[in-house]
This record gives sequence, structure tokens and C-alpha cells, in this order.
Amino acid sequence: MKWIKPQRDFGDICPVYIRNFTLDVNKMRGDRAMLTITALGCYEVKLNGRRVSDYVLAPAWTEVFPSSSHDGRLQYQRYDIHHLLELDNTIEVIVGRGWYRSPLAGWRVEDGRDPRLDMPPALIAELIIDDEIIGTDSTWQVAESAVIFSEIYDGEFYDARIDNKERVLEAVEECPSSLLPKIELVPQQGEEIREMERLAPAAFITTPRGEVVLDFGQNLTGYVEFSLPANIREGQEVKISFAEVLDSDGNFYTENYRESKSELRYICRDGAQIYKPKLTFFGFRYIRLDSFPCAADAAEFTAIAVYSDMKRTGWISCSNPLVNRLFENVIWGQKGNFLDVPTDCPQRDERLGWTGDAQVFVKTASFNYDVEKFFTKWLADLSISQLDNGLVPHVVPDTQKGRGGSAAWGDAATICPWQIYLTYGNKTILEQQFESMCKWVDFITATTNDQFLWTGGTHFGDWLSLELPPPEVPDIRRGATRHDFLATAFYAHSAGLVVKAGEVLGRDVSSYKILRENVIAAFRKNFTDYRTQTEYVLPLFFDLAEEPQKIADALAKKIASDGNCLKTGFVGTPYILHVLSRYGYTDLAYTLLLREDYPSWLYPVTKGATTIWERWDSIKPDGSFQTANMNSFNHYAYGAVADWLYTVAAGIDTLESHAGFAKIKIAPQPDPRLEWFSARLETRHGTITSKWSATQAAQPLFADDMSSSPHERLEASYRYDIETPVPAKITIDGKTHQVGAGMYTFYGGSKREQ
Repeated sequence: MKWIKPQRDFGDICPVYIRNFTLDVNKMRGDRAMLTITALGCYEVKLNGRRVSDYVLAPAWTEVFPSSSHDGRLQYQRYDIHHLLELDNTIEVIVGRGWYRSPLAGWRVEDGRDPRLDMPPALIAELIIDDEIIGTDSTWQVAESAVIFSEIYDGEFYDARIDNKERVLEAVEECPSSLLPKIELVPQQGEEIREMERLAPAAFITTPRGEVVLDFGQNLTGYVEFSLPANIREGQEVKISFAEVLDSDGNFYTENYRESKSELRYICRDGAQIYKPKLTFFGFRYIRLDSFPCAADAAEFTAIAVYSDMKRTGWISCSNPLVNRLFENVIWGQKGNFLDVPTDCPQRDERLGWTGDAQVFVKTASFNYDVEKFFTKWLADLSISQLDNGLVPHVVPDTQKGRGGSAAWGDAATICPWQIYLTYGNKTILEQQFESMCKWVDFITATTNDQFLWTGGTHFGDWLSLELPPPEVPDIRRGATRHDFLATAFYAHSAGLVVKAGEVLGRDVSSYKILRENVIAAFRKNFTDYRTQTEYVLPLFFDLAEEPQKIADALAKKIASDGNCLKTGFVGTPYILHVLSRYGYTDLAYTLLLREDYPSWLYPVTKGATTIWERWDSIKPDGSFQTANMNSFNHYAYGAVADWLYTVAAGIDTLESHAGFAKIKIAPQPDPRLEWFSARLETRHGTITSKWSATQAAQPLFADDMSSSPHERLEASYRYDIETPVPAKITIDGKTHQVGAGMYTFYGGSKREQ
């Protein structure tokens, strides 16, 4: 088989490659019938008019154009097609621009046209049917498909009239290597992208401007399917726009999509018809019918949620409906942004695999869903995106041509593989990524301005922190946390993760142990005061502080002086509740969690959010929007709070000595402001459940302690129901119980006074 392409430039029209073949009935045994295929751009393949797979947006997004000296990677897929075969057969493959040839953010060049946009829509495929091999070569043909435009940001334009016309078939030619990127073809490594859920409209709206709008009640990633009646005539047009929110007046709002047109256009053929996009996706809750050829009926529209086919593994619920909605928002934020790559957002002209977002969310992600394959694939791309000097790009795949090296963003190279190992207990991820982990730490060591500190460089800081820098700092989005402080803290943390990974693998990491010790010493010497919430949080979470309890006490005082509200950005927010709970301030952690006023996790819920927002005030208290140039309503980073819900509120967590939940610790921490709290987690070893509920019944403090005095029985305020499939260390009110697999009930925990 060879790479093939059209002989002429099809422009925006998506080509459809065609091969007819007849099988010899006397030779067919049916032992095997497989199709192996990939393309430079998203493809849809049909055999005899039927799709060979429900994998959409194949072959998904890998690092095809690394800035390093490595070759790129492109996944190929292998499908069993025996059930689709007939004696006379036609295979058709439509190839759109996809991620490979769309003008994605960062690839837009200032000194001329992005050369990727002129790459051919090349295809390579091979059918093996018993002993017959049919590969892509000059015997294939190509024609203009009905998809006359398809692109990641701007949407899709489909002309159904072409379906009824006889195709003009043209010759193909072998694609010369000079037009192909330097890539290695690799078998499908990540999860396949599929149509996972279908949502009916929740409301049919006519806005104050007179716009016809459908509300699906949920911000999601995917596309819309619609059907048209039999009286439709050829040439009539459908045009649909997509949006996440309505403005304060109730009108359709798309300014936050920036340059992403996010439009669907469809030219009708005669008669009844059904359509949904083939080669693109949108981020939306609302659609506007800009043009529609008949009276619109909400029953004829369906929103289809599209994301990587991950197994759900985590569930949380409690007595507070706002917290429950928050958790659902976390889940939908993950679904909407885990479209083969952990993207920052799915709607505007970005949709990139930001490393910082991925690392702050990876633990939550791995509890909510089984993401081992998902992150294994993405981290493999991170490795080849990484420059030869160890710099990790800001986004993976790297659309920004080698820009990177920011603290907390590049640290995805160490944090993500370590967490995937902890959650799933598979050393393979550490073996795959260990060189990359070391290279990242070595990059810091080689490029810092001061030995054992991380100074210099360009960092995003505590991105979108509410503690603003002094006026002379031009980009207030980077927050007031000192960059050298933050970067040095992550330097120590990543060095420590290299040590841990190396010890699991049996590698000599003595130099990294010494390095971490020296970085910690330099950190303590040079940073003797803490000025922001995040500056208190990082040394506590990363075990850098000499007097941690003293610092935790000061953090609690600072939060109180800040009005008992969060001031942290992307970097400090995932850790703040953890350090409060670790040092005796669980009640304050719950205060932050349960706060409903801005800024807080629940504030967006009170504003009707159905996913996690990019900013604490994407919609401001007065109903106006944050600046449109950076205001996503589906941005999962702040959803990392679900990690604390699992590991502290419910108390379920891994033990580093028994990765993959081979042995576990369960130490729930209740709060009187919730009547009950429950979590369930499916692990490689079975299902863990932890539930606590308030009770006034006179019970012994511990179910296995029947010697408790009557006084102790009367003080029991919580019932704990715990199920573990493996040996567990269960801690209730400071008393630890070593138990085997089984179901257990405990009583205890005097209610704290608020």
C-alpha cells in the first residue's frame, strides 16, 4: 500500500476516495477480512454504504509535526469488515482537514501561509480478505464529496444535492515523500472517539432579537443532528450557529468563540432527509437557526455528545444539590475536553492540549474515568514533542512551534505519569515516560539563572489568580504569586517525582535525590515570607516548609482576612483544600467548598453553569461577561476540586507503596453542613465505597468497640458505611483500623461547632 492523493488541488472540498472490487465466491473462505487505514486529516470510511466503525474523527490527534528532532506519529486503525462484505463491493473514504490541516491556534504564521494548509489530503489503506490484498495505489479513484468544507474551528458545509448526482471520478497518484510529514505509523493507542450520548432540546426559545434558538440544557462537545420532512425541495438551505450561553438579555452570544465561526451549513436535496456533521465538532449548549427551510420542530433536533470512549469509574453525591451539580459539571467538563487530547476548551479558536490544565486535573480525571489508555497515548506525544534540551511545549500536540518551558505546565511531564501509575498500578507508564521525566528536570537545571533555584524563563504563574500583580506587570492574568517562588517549588516537586519513579523502576536516582534536597534548602533560604494564598499552599503541598503547621495557620488567617474566599488561580486551586485539611482546617476547607457567592466553585452553579468555567467570574455578579477574548464556559481545570471530594470528604485514596489501589486508606472527614456524603470508585481491584451520614442515635463510637462507655455512645454523630475490595487502613476520628476486604460500619465523630 502507498500514500495516495488527488492529482489536483480540491481546495476546501473534501475528497472521497473510491475502490470497487469483486470477490471470487469460489475462493472466499471468510477466515479474515480486515481493513487497515489512516489519513492526513479526519476520515470517514464506508463499505457498501455502511460505516465500518462508530469511531468518529479518526485517526484522532497525535503529534505529527514535533519541533524536536523526533519524527511525528500517526495512529492507524484496523477494522474487521467481514460482516459488511458482498460479492461486488465499494469502499469509500472521505478525508477532511481535521486537526492535521486546519489553521489551529499557534500554527498561524505571521510571515506567510502555514504550509500545513497546503498538505494533500493523503490516504493510506489496505484490505486483506482471505489471501487477497487490496492496497491504496493507482487503481483507486477520487471524486469531490458532498462535504464541500470541513474544518475544526469553522464547522462544516454539506451539499446534499451532490449525493444524487453521478460522481465524476478522477485518477489518484502516489503522494511523494516530499509532501508528507516525517511520521511513524503506530497502531491505535488511545481510546476511540465515539458518539456517547444523545440529548433532546430542553427548550425552544425566541430571543428578544427574534432569534430562533434551541437550548439543550447542557454544555457539551459534539454536534447536532436534524431531520427534514418530505416536502423539502432541492437547494433549500439550513444554517446553524452554536453558542455556550445567552447574554443577560437572553440573546444568542458568540463573542467568546473569537475567530471560530462554528457554523453548520447544509444544502438540501429533495424529500425527507437526516443530517449530522461528519468531520468536525462544536462546543455548545445552544443552537441558533439562522436559516431553516420549514417550521422548526424541537423534536427533530438532537445534540450528540462526542468524546473518548472512557469507562466511568467514579461517582459522588451528597445532601447538597449545588455540590451534586458541581460534580456533574466536573464530569461534563471532562467529557467535553477529553476528545482524544486533554484540551483546554472545545468551542473557541483554541481547543489545544494545554499541559498545565492536564496536570492539575489528572488525578480527578483518573478517578472519574479509566484514563490509562488516554493518558498513555497523550504522554507518548508529549515525549516526542519535548525538545532535545528537555523543554516541554505549552501544548501537546505542539501547535506553537516549540514555545514552552513554563513551571506547572511543563511539569505535566512528571506529574501525569506518576499519577497514572498511582491510580492504575502499571509500571509501564513510568517506563515509557521516565526519560522524558528526567529530561524535564534536567532542562530546569541547565537553564535556570541560579543554581538550585528556578529563576529566569517565562512562566504563566498562578494563571487567573484573583491576587493581582503590581501595576508594572503587564499581564495581570499571571497573578501576584512570584514566578521564581512558584517555579522553584515545582522544580523540587518534579525532582522528587523522578526519584519516586526511579525507585519503582529500580533506577539509580541518587543524583536527583541530592538535587531535590538542595532545591528544598535553597527554597527555604530564599523564600522566607509568603505573600499570596498560592505561596502558602505550594510549600505545604510539596513538603518544602520547615514549619508547616505555622504556615498552615498563617494560610488560614489569610483566607479569613480575604473574606473566607478563594484567591488562587490554576496552580494554587487544586491544592488549597488539601493543605487546609492536612493541617487541621477541614472546616475551613468546607467553608470554601460550600461558598455560593463569587468567587467560589458553587458561584457558577448558582448562575446556571453545566460545566466548569475558565474564570471564577465568566459571568459576573451583575450578569455581564468577562472579557470575550478569554472566557470559556467549558474549561475543566478548576474541576480538580473533585480530587478533594474523593480523597478527603469521602476519604478514599491510594497508598504509594501499593499503587493501583492494591491496598488503600480511607479516612473520611465529615462536616455538619452536609447531612450525608457518598463516593464510589471502581479500581483495578474492585469497587470502593465510602458514605457518611449524620445520626443522633446512641451508638458506640466504633462498631467493633462494644466496650464504649454510655457517654461515648451518646456522642456518636456520624455513621460510616465503607466497602473495600482489598486490605484497607480505615481511620475514623483519629483511630485507625486495619481491615481486610469487606463491608464495615463505624459510628463516631462529634459534630463540630460552626
